[in-house]
Amino acid sequence: KISAPRRHTHSDNANLTGQLRTEASLISFISVCMTNCPTLIVTVGLPARGKTYISKKLTRYLNWIGVPTREFNVGQYRREFVKIYKSFEFFRPDNEEGLKIRRQCASAALNDVREYLTEDGGQVAVFDATNTTRERRETILEFAEQNGFKVFFVESVCEDPDVIQENIVQVKLGSPDYTNCNTEEAVEDFMKRIKCYENSYETLDEVQDRDLSYIKIMDVGQRYLVNRVLDHIQSRIVYYLMNIHITPRSIYLCRHGESELNVKGRIGGDSGLTIRGKEFAKKLSHFIQEQNISDLKVWTSQMKRTIQTAEALNVPYEQWKVLNEIDAGVCEELMYEEIQKNYPLEFALRDQDKYRYRYPKGESYEDLVQRLEPVIMELERQENVLVICHQAVMRCLLAYFLDKTAEELPYLKCPLHTVLKLTPVAYGCKVESISLNVDAVNTHRERPAVGSMTHAHIKQTHTAEPAFSQVRRLTVAVPSPPNTPNPPPPLVLHYPHRTHSVPSGKKNSLTESLSTLLVFCSSFSCNNKT
Repeated sequence: KISAPRRHTHSDNANLTGQLRTEASLISFISVCMTNCPTLIVTVGLPARGKTYISKKLTRYLNWIGVPTREFNVGQYRREFVKIYKSFEFFRPDNEEGLKIRRQCASAALNDVREYLTEDGGQVAVFDATNTTRERRETILEFAEQNGFKVFFVESVCEDPDVIQENIVQVKLGSPDYTNCNTEEAVEDFMKRIKCYENSYETLDEVQDRDLSYIKIMDVGQRYLVNRVLDHIQSRIVYYLMNIHITPRSIYLCRHGESELNVKGRIGGDSGLTIRGKEFAKKLSHFIQEQNISDLKVWTSQMKRTIQTAEALNVPYEQWKVLNEIDAGVCEELMYEEIQKNYPLEFALRDQDKYRYRYPKGESYEDLVQRLEPVIMELERQENVLVICHQAVMRCLLAYFLDKTAEELPYLKCPLHTVLKLTPVAYGCKVESISLNVDAVNTHRERPAVGSMTHAHIKQTHTAEPAFSQVRRLTVAVPSPPNTPNPPPPLVLHYPHRTHSVPSGKKNSLTESLSTLLVFCSSFSCNNKT
């Protein structure tokens, strides 16, 4: 039985030395697939029902948890095809030319979906369109079956005229279709556009569509209907969609006050606040009072520095263990200079891929994202929340709301004694940075220059790292052949949490074994990925 860990930082970064480097890299850099075959998410619903809002949030969430996802908005294809929008007449069901163009746009979007899921490494595609007729949905199902994609429908049904009107004013009037229209004309035209779809709208039916996988969201989350959830990714999609809402609110993110270990330049640990850190806590209390926030929830980690910061607020607060700072393992309470000196290979590997690098006996940013998923779910459910957390934790939360990539996430700037106010808007998040004017040390470390540490440097560095071998590497030596008093230095295979050393005399058989394994792995079909 061949198995691979879900997340493994060191095997992603470390290669076999010498002649085995190529074979190892071919195995080490095979991407991890979180779905057993690509998934096509298809939105269903009349215009102004929040389909694009749902599509963008879902795309952002799936990318954040590590599932490569892209949104394909058919409206954008239509605007590229028809440069100048004239009126709702384009969407009339008896407008043959308009109908033909809309079909061509949908077909072009599906072709791009196919390319993304089969050639570009995508795992989930979100097909954002009305898809209001059973005929159109059958076409999409046939397309998915031909290409081996699973289909999951997301229908948004809303009959509340106030919600529809608010959506039109906030979102649709800002679209390129109504650039040169006044508000009244734009609203009137869009309402007529909705009418063009209403007569032919066929909602997902519990009986007729009982074999399909879907979630139906009614009146912006007042009720849900879920049918035939078939796999893990669909389950996560449903859970996420059942937690989001559109109620106006603000989320405040800040780090704890300056800590004693911050001043010493040491990472991690569980130290208390400095005098300046306590001053920040007092100013944070005044700031929150001035904001006059209704029903504010306050969350902290279970570490001293966040708890001491929250105590100054004189309000109830909740302690979340999952909000604790990233675990630096054997590097806890060390300075970066000490890590570079004592563990030069680890220091270099972290600079090469800070997001996926895992500290020995500790965590990676990728691990931290998985740990923080329940926090994101609860933040989506709640209204006004203040989260007092740590630098790495704040980066992960901020990356979710600002739709930052895994490469950008570990280098987001989250200075001490600064509050970030996040206000969700139609298709994104507005950010305000508020400094509370209390001096603090700068704990931000800039992204290192590209190519500052080559593979050759890493190989040389590894030979001078005996201390780390004693900490976490298990070496298994194969006995030398007879009459070989001084065998050459062993080849070293790097795997997470263990190392196998094999004398050079064995390298040919080892190379053959790795080649055989690679051929065997490449023969797996999509449905057999582990």
